[in-house]
Amino acid sequence: MDRLLEGLVVVEASRGVAVRYCGRLFARLGATVVRASGGDDAAIGYAGDAGRAYGRWLDQGKLADRPASADLVIGGQDPADLAEAADLAGGLGAVLLELTWFHAEGPWAGWRGTDELIQALTGVTYPFGPKDGPPILSQGHGPQITAGVTAFNAALGALLARPRPSRVSVNVFEAFMCLTETGAVSALMEGGGSVRLGVNRFVPTYPCTSYRTADGWLGVSTLTPAQWKGLCGMLGRAELAEEPRFATTVERLLAADEIDALLAPLFLSRPTAEWVALSDAARIPATPMPDLSELPKVDHWRARGAFGPFGEGGIVAPNLPWRMTFAGEAPALESGPPQAPLRGLRVVDFSMGWAGPLCARTLGDLGADVVKIESESHPDWWRGWETDETGDPPPRETKFSFISMNRNKRGVTLDLLTPDGFSKASALVAGADVVVENFAAGVMDKLGLGAAVRRELNPGLVAVSMPAFGAGGPLSGIRAYGSTVEQASGLPFANGCDGWAPCLQHVAFGDPIAGLFAAAAVLSALYARERTGGAEIDLAQVACLFQFAADAVVAQQFTEGPLPRTGSRRPRAAPTAVVAAAGEDSWLAVAVDGARAWRALCGVVGRNDWAEDPALSRVEGRAAHADAIEAALASWVAPQDAEAAAERLQAAGVPAAPVLRGDVLAYLPQLAEAGFWPEMERRYVGRHVIPAAPFAYDGVRPALLRPAPILGEHTEEILAELGTAVRRRGQPAPS
Repeated sequence: MDRLLEGLVVVEASRGVAVRYCGRLFARLGATVVRASGGDDAAIGYAGDAGRAYGRWLDQGKLADRPASADLVIGGQDPADLAEAADLAGGLGAVLLELTWFHAEGPWAGWRGTDELIQALTGVTYPFGPKDGPPILSQGHGPQITAGVTAFNAALGALLARPRPSRVSVNVFEAFMCLTETGAVSALMEGGGSVRLGVNRFVPTYPCTSYRTADGWLGVSTLTPAQWKGLCGMLGRAELAEEPRFATTVERLLAADEIDALLAPLFLSRPTAEWVALSDAARIPATPMPDLSELPKVDHWRARGAFGPFGEGGIVAPNLPWRMTFAGEAPALESGPPQAPLRGLRVVDFSMGWAGPLCARTLGDLGADVVKIESESHPDWWRGWETDETGDPPPRETKFSFISMNRNKRGVTLDLLTPDGFSKASALVAGADVVVENFAAGVMDKLGLGAAVRRELNPGLVAVSMPAFGAGGPLSGIRAYGSTVEQASGLPFANGCDGWAPCLQHVAFGDPIAGLFAAAAVLSALYARERTGGAEIDLAQVACLFQFAADAVVAQQFTEGPLPRTGSRRPRAAPTAVVAAAGEDSWLAVAVDGARAWRALCGVVGRNDWAEDPALSRVEGRAAHADAIEAALASWVAPQDAEAAAERLQAAGVPAAPVLRGDVLAYLPQLAEAGFWPEMERRYVGRHVIPAAPFAYDGVRPALLRPAPILGEHTEEILAELGTAVRRRGQPAPS
């Protein structure tokens, strides 16, 4: 698996985390990657020795000597690095991958970016924190990691094209929009607004929180009425399920304090493992929540090789979040043109919800023909849970989360539980290049289309399965939502404040991130398919979030006791804070990331004496005086509009941004001018906005060829093609 990209040569021209993480993926998959020189890694991760160790993880497997030629040069994220990368790409005859903070079109094109500001601008920060504020910035380099894997997917697509495009463009802001784009479209088209309800309280799920047990922590997520009833019965309080005030998730959110007071003492009576077993029997998503020191030692993850040592000193950090096996011969990949490198490939998409559909949507953006399989009795659950579909329009055809996630796909309805449906699904698999599914472990085997059967039908197939905990092992049977994935990832012990229970930063952080990594795994297997044959990819969604927790996992090994949870503050940048601006629930995020930004901040707030104070010249000194500095910043910001204050600070060279709600994102000039919100026409909903692909080839985003399918819209068309598709793959058609 680690040599899939052997033969590719990649050069980095930046010390930015996004660039280096993208390069890390290439290096871990066998490409020759030449790392950038210079820079002090004490300013990344958790700073100091922990930051330097994190930097070594980012650079694992990379070389120092510049090659005579290359396939790809990665540049970003400031103008000087981009100019160097462009010169290198020209001299080496390579594709240029430019990674910027913002799109080159729009009012924020010249803004300074940091991970903290991207969180604030994408709507991720606003709902995280106490109800009365302030919103809390999550720790780590999540936006840059997301941009790194997004850029990897876009770049590998470009390298598969014939001819290759000369330039690939990705920006961190749009890449991180994967977490909030569907909510933004839903808010625009359906109405509704963003809310902050408190720690571990996210619409639409409650309880969706962590409970202390007799020996640790348990993450629980209950959405459906059956799950709430099962939870109450499991805890010996069946009468709570009949309480009208707790009947729906919204009502339970409004009564969350009361519910926690009733449930929390009950969970203390048993150890975590017993609660997990009982939850599984009651069909409730619930997971152990190991802290950052325990996480690499969990038997399940040790068996999967999810963590491993790197460099010197015995420090461990995450490995790639998937396992692959290879078998069978496969034809050479027929590459498409620069705007559609996967043209001619067929993807059969069995997945539902968010993670699998985003993987398949990414492949569709790259030109693949994506066939989405549903049934009348089991449609994609993002179409909704309504039992009455007699309305006009049918409720299941008006859900904009589904519409956003399934554009560029065709839809077929097949009931795999019937002989005819199973036969046709088998024929689709036999004629496919890729299969995507995100069912719970073992479901595809029960449906008769598990890995062994897929190999018989189509030896050259690349198939990705993505249960929350992967296939096999003691945790593989755990039922999960995107919240469960984050609860199990270690991140809840890095984010938030000391004294808080382990906390979620997003209602389903694990879902879209897993989709991006699944696409990366598929593209890597496709690149090597002629050499390695077909591939079965066993991806664990939880392990995808380990990539985001890597800096915290590393820092924990340099820390006595639990890693401190410092809210919005950072050991690598000070001041980093969210302060109140004028207006109700209006906030400004500031992240001073160096000496130049510090001096500029002092000038703006009228404290030039601080700029001359040697004790404040270093980040450690400013961190020691954080209360006083943040108080002065808050006083300056308080009478101002958050956006106006951000613009003043940015003009002076200080990284700052308003903390935006998710329901305003569809109205942002930055995204509109960048072309991120194109429109499509679809039956039942008419003209509607849709999120564009967060990358471009030679300045052009991938085409939007078709809106999300009406349930079963293309069934006749696709079934008529079955024989042709199977013959194209060189396989006998199933009887």
